Amino acid sequence: MATFIDYYKTLGITKEADEKAIKKAFRKLARKHHPDLNEGDAAAEQKFKAINEANAVLSDKDKRKKYDKYGKDWEHADAYEAAGGRGRGNPFGGGQGYTYSGGGGDYSDFFSQMFDGQGGGNPFGGGGFGGGGRRRTFKGQDLEANLRVNFTDILEDTKQVITVGGKQLRITIPAGVEDGQKLRLRGQGGAGPNGGQAGDLYLTFQVATPAEYRREGADLYKTVDVPLTTMVLGGKVEVTTPSGTVNIPIAELSQPGKRMRLKGKGLPIYKKEESGHLYLDLQAQLPTTLTDEERAAFEQLKELEQS
Repeated sequence: MATFIDYYKTLGITKEADEKAIKKAFRKLARKHHPDLNEGDAAAEQKFKAINEANAVLSDKDKRKKYDKYGKDWEHADAYEAAGGRGRGNPFGGGQGYTYSGGGGDYSDFFSQMFDGQGGGNPFGGGGFGGGGRRRTFKGQDLEANLRVNFTDILEDTKQVITVGGKQLRITIPAGVEDGQKLRLRGQGGAGPNGGQAGDLYLTFQVATPAEYRREGADLYKTVDVPLTTMVLGGKVEVTTPSGTVNIPIAELSQPGKRMRLKGKGLPIYKKEESGHLYLDLQAQLPTTLTDEERAAFEQLKELEQS
C-alpha cells in the first residue's frame, strides 16, 4: 500500500495556497537544498527530490485536483473513474463519495482490489471488470526523474546509463538539450497492473552552464578582456569556446562594449544539424601596475592629447 506524502507540508504551505505561493515556496526551498550547494549531503539530496515531487503535483492543476480528492492514490484516479467511479460516489455503496482531508484516507482498499485482482474481483459486483471473470488491465504509473548533465555532455549526442526505480536504462542525451527540458521515454515507467501497458518516464534535464557564458537557446554570450594596447592598436586575443580555443582579430581602435559574433561557435541546435553562435562583448583590460617605461609612455600620450 502506498505511503501518504503530504505535499503541502513538504513545501511548507497550506492547502489554500495559490499558484504564486506554490512557486515562491518551491523556489525558496529548491535554492536551499540544491545538490550543487550541498555536495555530498544525502539528506539535502533527498529533500530536494521531495520538493521537486511536491511541486510537480501541486503546480499542475489537474494533478493537484486529483491529489486533493484521492490522497496517496491520486495517480490511479483516471483508472478508478474509468472503471465506473465517475459520478458514482462511494464505490462500495452508500450515497456519499469520499472526500480527501489531507490525511491520506482513503481509496486504497478499492484500488488494491481493482489492480491486484484480490478480494473477490469487481468491487461493484460480478466476476471482473471486463465481464466473464476477466480482470481489466490499466496503464502503469508514469514516473518523473531529474537528470543532471555536464555542459560538455550536450555538445553532441551522448549515451549514458541511469537508474530509475531500481531499473537501469541506457539513454541518449540529445545534443543541445536545454536546462529544464523534458524528455519522454515511452514504456519506461511503472509496470501496468494485471499485465497492462507500462507507464512512461519523464526525464527533466538539469544543465549547468559555466559562469563564463550566458545562454539563450543555442546562442552563447561571453565577455572577453582585451589588453588596452590591443584595443587601441589592434591585434589578436585567444578565446575559449565550447568547441575549443580560437584566436580572434581585434580591429584597431575597438571600443569597449563592441560585440563580435563567432558564427556556429555556440551550442548545437536541438534536433538540427547546425549550431548557434557565440557572441563576444569586448572589455578593455586596464593595467593594475605600471613600469617606469610604461608610465613614461602614458605621460607622453597624455601630453600629446593635451597639445
